Amino acid sequence: SDYIAPEQAQGQRVDEHTDVYSLGVVLYELLTTEVPFPGENFVAVAMRHINEPPPPIRDKRPDVPPRVEAAIQRAMAKRPEDRFATMAEFCEELEACLGELQAAGTQIVQPAYAPPRRARTARRRGPSPWPVLFAIAALIAIGAVVAYVILDGFPSVTHGKNHGSPGGSPVSAQIPLHAVTAYDPFGSPPGQEHNSQAPLATDGQTSTAWTTEHYDDPPSLGKSGVGLILDADKPVQLNHLGFSTGTPGFTAEIEAGDSESGPFTTVVGPSQVASGQTQYDIAPGHTYRYYLIWITSLGSHNQVEINTVSAN
Repeated sequence: SDYIAPEQAQGQRVDEHTDVYSLGVVLYELLTTEVPFPGENFVAVAMRHINEPPPPIRDKRPDVPPRVEAAIQRAMAKRPEDRFATMAEFCEELEACLGELQAAGTQIVQPAYAPPRRARTARRRGPSPWPVLFAIAALIAIGAVVAYVILDGFPSVTHGKNHGSPGGSPVSAQIPLHAVTAYDPFGSPPGQEHNSQAPLATDGQTSTAWTTEHYDDPPSLGKSGVGLILDADKPVQLNHLGFSTGTPGFTAEIEAGDSESGPFTTVVGPSQVASGQTQYDIAPGHTYRYYLIWITSLGSHNQVEINTVSAN
């Protein structure tokens, strides 16, 4: 997840723009020695890729040329259409960055062979350019390899293949879930919990949310629970299911079933108190189409919300 593109984290269509983003993250790490969005778990990291701009490279490495930083920022744009159109275009821009350094009289050392001896340039004050030059040369080499793979028609690394395993074993990829409705079987009478808002929990926007009804005596719901039903479109076995919320402190568990109308009798994710980013480890051996975020306590809130959902 350290290298996942926003659209991939949201279960949307992936293409060459997705690989441009991931390579941009690799180059960021090469130059700064750290990934742009560290986090405690997969969901936390993925949400940062979706919502946060990468920290400026030059804040960490002032000796990096502004054009190099701009190229990586463009590669890591949140919207695919704002990135380089192709990997080859990205490589051309990195080549142009090297060209500017050569034009300025800086000696470029290619890592693949011994360079010809050149006249020593005048010593300049300030940080040494050598770490940046080696890094840029490495970036171009990596970009060229990735461009070759893509343009020659091999499966993209973002398309769910692990080419290090015989036969290309599937990797743990994002599984799109769709919030279809709320679940309130113990209402008096059985009622709705803002059913029309349910799709807002899986629209990929942190600014929108499904919310429960308003309750007057938290943490009690006045019933055993209320929840949000998620549809995987087909039976799947999840490894993790997570959500973000603007109302942390409520208690919920993950249940599963074979019908949208229930019953949801199998607990596949043990009860825990929700934080801003909460992830459940799903018990292995369970394959279901429908999953339920089942809220049993409101904590200190009169009403709680779920902003985004992700699963793999």
